[in-house]
This record gives sequence, C-alpha cells and structure tokens, in this order.
Amino acid sequence: MATTEECRGALDRLSDNLAKADGDVRSAATLDRSLSCHIRDLDLTFTGRLAEGRIAVLDTLDGPPPEKADIRLEMSGDDLVAMVDGRLNFAKAWASGRVRLEAGFRDLLRLRALL
Repeated sequence: MATTEECRGALDRLSDNLAKADGDVRSAATLDRSLSCHIRDLDLTFTGRLAEGRIAVLDTLDGPPPEKADIRLEMSGDDLVAMVDGRLNFAKAWASGRVRLEAGFRDLLRLRALL
C-alpha cells in the first residue's frame, strides 16, 4: 500500500509532467480549478488547485473532501502512483471503477486531453 508521502510525491510528479506538456495537454492543464484527490485506502484527501499548468497541493486532510472541488478524483494510493509512473492506464482504471473522476461537463471535455 502506497504511503501518504508516496502519494504526495506522485502528485508532485504529475504536476511536473503537466508543466512540461505541450499541445492539447498543455491547453487542458491551464484550467484554473479547485481540485481534490481522495485516497480511499489511506482515507485522506489532498486538496489544491490546478492552475497555470501545475497542480498546487495546498492541504492534506483526514477523510473524504469536506468541500466539493471543481475537479474531484478518488482512487487507491497504489493506483495513483501506478498511473503517474505509467504502469496504469487512466481510461481503463476509470472504466473499471478503480478511479473516479467528477467534474463539470465542460471541464471533462477539456480534461480528456490529460487522460
């Protein structure tokens, strides 16, 4: 099971990857939205913002997210680390229910370039 530190590191690596992206991925990453990532097996939530092509993690909270962020992710810590490392395909994980993504329709259309 991935630790809190490994999950936080995965989010930092994802942010770095977004900052280096170009084309449609870079365009999608320029959204300015609140973000939460609930790690089910650790029962903790990282909250922050997707802005200027980066993910800024602002807080780590126990339990599910207390407020509804614009973009909400939910998965296990191992799945987060595996996706960022390229060992797990987001679309397959999402289709099988291993990963949940909730956002407004317009945001989902833009985010599909990231996924």
